[in-house]
Amino acid sequence: MSRPKILIVEDDRSIADVLAYNLQELGYEVLCAYNGLEGLEKAKLNQPDVVVLDVMLPGIDGLEVCRRIRATSETSNTKILMLTAKSEEGDQLVGFSVGADDYVIKPFSVRILMERVKALYRRVSQESTGSDASLVSCGDISVDRIKHRVTMDGELVELTASEFRLLDSLIRHPGRVFDRQELIELALGADTLVLERTIDVHIRSIRKKLGRLADRIETVRGVGYRFFEPSE
Repeated sequence: MSRPKILIVEDDRSIADVLAYNLQELGYEVLCAYNGLEGLEKAKLNQPDVVVLDVMLPGIDGLEVCRRIRATSETSNTKILMLTAKSEEGDQLVGFSVGADDYVIKPFSVRILMERVKALYRRVSQESTGSDASLVSCGDISVDRIKHRVTMDGELVELTASEFRLLDSLIRHPGRVFDRQELIELALGADTLVLERTIDVHIRSIRKKLGRLADRIETVRGVGYRFFEPSE
């Protein structure tokens, strides 16, 4: 059985070496790239399970690398963990909007980062089983787990992997109120170490993409969110 494959794209070789060493100790096969173009080439050639991707890279920055990985058929479902020195919520939103699955602020604990990589790989394993894959529709919005597609009025809605899981969780239980921790566990993985407000960032992005149907995702003040099922 092949080992899980991790690609590190980081121009600071000391950071890349530390991460590579610790990931190898956990049993992962590790590849390293030190600029954006090299990262893209290795991602396409090796099709890693998880990419640990720095935002500030020479040549092509990490956001563009993330965007291109998502747009390439061979790597469109690869899990992406972004590293950045920026801590503003708006910067995280940009990262999630181009397809990042998780986001870690520098300086970070290597141990915590290892746990986040493990959580992302667990999601790779769970998704590969294809369990409970089906189509669900609510009003004008449809979610297809098999094709990993969301459509609204028959038109494709471009969502990141995390946004897809969030919307999928909500739409399958219309009317039910989910608190933020439940949504973290359902959509991002129980072992994902994120702030609860990360869910709010994702929800804002989904609403923006749903346009006129944004209000289908209702905020339940002091609790969390629910999906509103329109009456016929």
